[in-house]
Amino acid sequence: MRTRIAGVTLAGCTALVLSLTPAHAASDPGRQVLPKGDGWASEGAGTTGGAAADAAHTHTVRTWAEFRAALAVDDGAPRLVRVVGTLDATEGGCEAFEADGYDFDRYLADYDPAVWGLDTPVSGPQEDLRAASAAAQARAVKAYVPSRTTIVGVGKDAGITGGSLQIQNADDVIVRNLTLESPLDCFPQWDPTDGATGAWNSEYDAMVVHGSTHVWIDHNTFTDGRHPDRTLPRYFGEIYQQHDGELDVVRGANHVTASWNVFADHDKTLMIGNSDGAAATDAGKLKVTLHHNLFTGVVERAPRVRFGQVDAYNNHYVVKADQVPAYAYTFGVGIESRLYAEKNAFTLPAGVAAGRILKKWKDAPVTAVGNRVNGRAVDLVAAHNALNPDNPLRPDAGWTPVLRTAVHDPRAVPGLVGARAGAGKVC
Repeated sequence: MRTRIAGVTLAGCTALVLSLTPAHAASDPGRQVLPKGDGWASEGAGTTGGAAADAAHTHTVRTWAEFRAALAVDDGAPRLVRVVGTLDATEGGCEAFEADGYDFDRYLADYDPAVWGLDTPVSGPQEDLRAASAAAQARAVKAYVPSRTTIVGVGKDAGITGGSLQIQNADDVIVRNLTLESPLDCFPQWDPTDGATGAWNSEYDAMVVHGSTHVWIDHNTFTDGRHPDRTLPRYFGEIYQQHDGELDVVRGANHVTASWNVFADHDKTLMIGNSDGAAATDAGKLKVTLHHNLFTGVVERAPRVRFGQVDAYNNHYVVKADQVPAYAYTFGVGIESRLYAEKNAFTLPAGVAAGRILKKWKDAPVTAVGNRVNGRAVDLVAAHNALNPDNPLRPDAGWTPVLRTAVHDPRAVPGLVGARAGAGKVC
């Protein structure tokens, strides 16, 4: 079958899956490996995950407990974990994690700014019980992914809700074809010293790549799902924020490719480097490629970058009309970063200027070429500088990406990515 999308002809899936393990892999996403030259994760020996797993290391899981058990024993052999249906990491509800004596109404009464003030971090019995409850949730919802592992959803409806995938200090990992509903923190902490009026701070990213190398994240859908921020209540005049990030790449992680994913309806979406003070682990690392991803309805961090050489090309960024007051930026330019943004497509509503796409956090050069906003060619650096004449960005990141496969005309990107990105569309 041949498909034509906005001038790009695809012969079935061959344009998307360019390099496979032996014959059976062509019809089995769990046995496919990252194509040669496909982003930073293809550097060196590339990324094969658990494509070569034998029968003893091939698992089919239908519950969160089975999933964690399949990951738990690491003998160094390649492993393949197939996910069937939706795994629920919090099926017992928040009550299952509550420490004896924890009372949210009491917590609100004790730390009400009218009682506690805004100058001192919270402390005392209810904060201790909140922390103990949070620790119980963390133990239950985190799943640690070992080296040489492929995790793949089976069919169109596989996913994880309430769980946090921790790819930590591992090498050679593939995650594909999952719908990942952002974990809902049951016990956010009130910090009266955060900002002028305090803020609720939450934990748990849907996926964290921490100190790991050669990671391929492909054809997944990251979403707030049943619990978008607009449904969350407010306490002390601030949103009771129960979400953290959708994907973080941090603490010396390196050689990561994220391709053909959907990142939807989220605030702090994708962070590459989580601290200005992490040069000891991050300098010279955090090399990440983002291509053919759809970012829709996200507020910021798509991505925010510190230190890393990040190649972002052929992504489609959609800001929705009802986001106009909330939208902050798309690309965050941070300390010692080297962002190369090429041939991306941006769909912006009235009221959002192209100059807001880039956000300067710290002085660092950025290359932005061949991008289009609402179908028109726009120099994103020049647009930023026109909007922010007192805080300009420097052009030229000082490097040119070479680890790429197909690079499409940005005018074709919305149709191409819309048709092919996300869970349930892997070939």
